[in-house]
Amino acid sequence: MKISLPAQSPMLSKDFIYGVATASFQIEGSADTRLPSIWDTFCATPGKIRDNSDGKQACEHVKLWQQDVDLIESLGVDAYRLSISWPRVMHKDGSLNQQGVNFYIQLLDALIAKGIKPFVTLYHWDLPQHIEDDGGWLNRETAYLFEDYAKKIVQALGDRVYSYATFNEPFCSAFLGYEVGIHAPGKAKVSYGRQAAHHILLAHGLAMQALQQYSPNSLNGIVLNFTPCYANANNAEDRNAAELADQYHNQWYIKPLFDKCYPDIIDKLADDEKPQVEAGDFDIIAQPIDFLGINFYTRAVYTTSENEFFQQVDMVDAPKTDIGWEIYPQAFTDLLTSLNEKYSLPPIFITENGAAMADKLENNQVSDIDRIEYYHSHLNAVNNAISSGVTVAGYFAWSLMDNFEWAEGYLKRFGIVYVDYQTQQRTVKASGLAYRDLINARS
Repeated sequence: MKISLPAQSPMLSKDFIYGVATASFQIEGSADTRLPSIWDTFCATPGKIRDNSDGKQACEHVKLWQQDVDLIESLGVDAYRLSISWPRVMHKDGSLNQQGVNFYIQLLDALIAKGIKPFVTLYHWDLPQHIEDDGGWLNRETAYLFEDYAKKIVQALGDRVYSYATFNEPFCSAFLGYEVGIHAPGKAKVSYGRQAAHHILLAHGLAMQALQQYSPNSLNGIVLNFTPCYANANNAEDRNAAELADQYHNQWYIKPLFDKCYPDIIDKLADDEKPQVEAGDFDIIAQPIDFLGINFYTRAVYTTSENEFFQQVDMVDAPKTDIGWEIYPQAFTDLLTSLNEKYSLPPIFITENGAAMADKLENNQVSDIDRIEYYHSHLNAVNNAISSGVTVAGYFAWSLMDNFEWAEGYLKRFGIVYVDYQTQQRTVKASGLAYRDLINARS
């Protein structure tokens, strides 16, 4: 089984960027050399992580980074998407932690020496705990603390970074972390989720201004995740439910970037659930961006509900990944084409796409044919969107290696490289070899 694309696909050009992606808390370990984050606190809270694990060691990337860079090189990729750990590079007083900064400088220099473009995300969910203690993303001041962090770390890293993303998936930080409480910091209130989202978007706009000033030559943007919303039945009620779900979960995070407002569903919220928006906020949020990062994994199906705006339906008989997400690649094409019609978009990078599968290491091999099929169908779904006129500049597989999968702990494996957490041995899976072969086949 291999990953293949149509012979004339622009995705087979050397100009199309292929990469792999990770996040700091999920792989770095070495928790004793940084400040505590909200995820450390969340992991220490009984019942929050399915296997009661934490990120203190994870994949020991801080210690094993040199072999990991060699691993990335062996896959033939053009780029590596990583995130900076805010708690690793800043002291409580707001000054830079030079030890942490040096870790990233040596990592970036090693990537550049091998011709691998560094794509750096400034925030992949690991807020310093002391900032959460002062209100976290519910506190407007956190947006300005983020701006300060962005200014300092971007200047410290110099011209090493090919691309910066301000945030990864504001939806997850705001909705999962502050509205339903299944991610750190575990708060659960509608007003919290909406306010956190607004402050994160404000922080994005402030940081974009800093990036334009201090790193004008890098590609600067934001990464949003989308779960396309479909009607369960082809009737007006279910179509309306799907539309409202799309506004609430998807458009809420992109519409302010381009249209300087929230979707119409904001008018359906109670006054005490609406975010506090100050004059000029949308002008800050809607800074020009050089690219839009899009993360896609699955779709969601909705029906009408008496008590809620919408209700999700479990597609019981549909094929699913090991984490329970439906495999529906057509939604990827639909998403990209619909966003392209709705907004005046900059070039798109697919910054995450992949699948958790029930991998087994046997004879030092992982024959994850199901993941290869997932990548094959989803890369072709991207190609179909490009054929329809969507500008996609690159694709990053999620993820480079198995890692701490947030509330799932170490139970779910997304990597194209298998990690034995006891020995920290890395083994490239069949999917990693197939991805390498696709990349090497380009003309």
